[in-house]
Amino acid sequence: MAKKTNTIKITKEKRDYMISEIKNYFFIERNEDLGDLASSLILDFITEKIAPEFYNQGVLEAYKYMNERVEDMLSIQR
Repeated sequence: MAKKTNTIKITKEKRDYMISEIKNYFFIERNEDLGDLASSLILDFITEKIAPEFYNQGVLEAYKYMNERVEDMLSIQR
């Protein structure tokens, strides 16, 4: 059986931007000069381990929103 992965696809441009943001954050907040490799590994960790929780929360919020709209539709019955 194939292993299910929760990887989020990111374009190279967006990935480069995120790596740059991680480097800037560590420099400004922690006075640490991270390289591309370290920043890339942090991004990979966030994408694989943390981001799915935010994605799932977004799906749940969308589900709740759509259910409320469906309930509103039932109120227009005659």
